[in-house]
Amino acid sequence: MLIRRPFAFMRHGETTLNREGRVAGRTDCPLTTRGEAQARAAAAYLAGEWDVVATSCLVRARETASLAAPGYPHVALAGLNERDWGEFEGVPLARHPGYLDTPVGGESWMAFRIRVVDALNAVLGDYGRPLVVAHSGVFRVVCSVAYGSPDGERLGHAEPVMIEPVGTADWRIRSLTQGN
Repeated sequence: MLIRRPFAFMRHGETTLNREGRVAGRTDCPLTTRGEAQARAAAAYLAGEWDVVATSCLVRARETASLAAPGYPHVALAGLNERDWGEFEGVPLARHPGYLDTPVGGESWMAFRIRVVDALNAVLGDYGRPLVVAHSGVFRVVCSVAYGSPDGERLGHAEPVMIEPVGTADWRIRSLTQGN
């Protein structure tokens, strides 16, 4: 169960493995020049008062946060790291297993989901208005909490969204780039 408090979320900018259409997972790879530009462009949509910018420990998330939200306190949490895809690290996305499948030598969906929800709850419990900069898989965990399934379109690189509780049980995820 995710603490029912609003927060902003943004996936990191493009990396070399993303550009090549490969699974990055726990592989620690930096942003491309395009990924850096995506992060800088996202800053226009992140103007606000953030209590903290929480990131994964992976360089692509930390670099994105530094470029998109400079001047705010940052905290890196291993619980927000991307899923360990085991033998699927670095393979083409077309060979990517289903999200609920456990990859050989990797992390199960349930272990990943528990880890991410625990990390998000720690952030939401400690800060009133957090911005989280992490990974596509972390966003899929949020979607599974909000909508019951990790399936759906991949969140774009450096595309900020607001995640808000609605009523007593529902969630709304809205783009910060489209002004809704």
